[in-house]
Amino acid sequence: MSISNATVFMPSVFTLIGIPGLESVQCLIGIPFCAMYLTAMFGNSMLLIIIKSERSLHEPMYIFLGMLGVTDIALATTIMPKMLGIFWFHVPEIYFDSCLLQMWLIHSFQCIESGILLAMALDRYVAICYPLRHGSIFTHQLVTQIGAMITLRAAILVAPCLVLIKCRFQFYHTTIISHSYCEHMAIVKLAAENVQINKIYGLFVAFTVVGFDLTFITLSYMQIFITVFRLPQKRARWKAFNTCIAHICVFLQLYSLALFSFFTHRFGARVPPYIHILFSSLYLLFPPFLNPLVYGAKTKLIRIHMVKMLCS
Repeated sequence: MSISNATVFMPSVFTLIGIPGLESVQCLIGIPFCAMYLTAMFGNSMLLIIIKSERSLHEPMYIFLGMLGVTDIALATTIMPKMLGIFWFHVPEIYFDSCLLQMWLIHSFQCIESGILLAMALDRYVAICYPLRHGSIFTHQLVTQIGAMITLRAAILVAPCLVLIKCRFQFYHTTIISHSYCEHMAIVKLAAENVQINKIYGLFVAFTVVGFDLTFITLSYMQIFITVFRLPQKRARWKAFNTCIAHICVFLQLYSLALFSFFTHRFGARVPPYIHILFSSLYLLFPPFLNPLVYGAKTKLIRIHMVKMLCS
């Protein structure tokens, strides 16, 4: 394979341009992004404090919610400081290794969040379909093991993307990344060699995680709905269904944004670049922003303890 003289050999620094086409208004765009980030930090921190301090919430459903809160805080913090540095302080440079680390953390936390949603769906499935066995199945030991497996799965699946870029990419067409953060495909498109295997592996990870988790989440809720609608009393049906509403809202908003971002990035050639970048940035920031609001509003025990904490 011939390499053009215009290529760059093993660059030490990349340049993130933010949102291409909207550079002149990025300062204003940073305001709602910062507001969403601060809301996400406050909301998820409140959830974690409440879950940790209230013994009545030391149950699998709320422990998984605490895991989700930690993941949301980590994910938002991985992207927002650098993004605001680009938007407000015009600091677009990022070291090559720092860029790869950010990419690995972002995609690992995305994978972890998807895995936690699957665990929450399975927890609700057992709690509603087999209520007498829920306590013996979802023990604290099993919850800990599930959390460890979810984290290990994410690290193992995403790590090869980092290794392939680090070890196989030597020449780059440019060091300018048309994005507001270090996303896998955005980096791969810069390379002048060995691109195809990275694209294929990226697709493999996306389809493995989303396909596996989405399939079992859907099957779990289908079985839950069948069980709920078979309950003889209307009040019992509503009570059982109400415990799942918050999960369903979070599940729908995460995967709808994920699928939209995935397909527009790969198949939306006619969609303006700034639409791609805006939606992919919102895809990462919106779940951490929305999740504590949804669970705070729809989960009665959390709502009661949050009001008590804020009013005391």
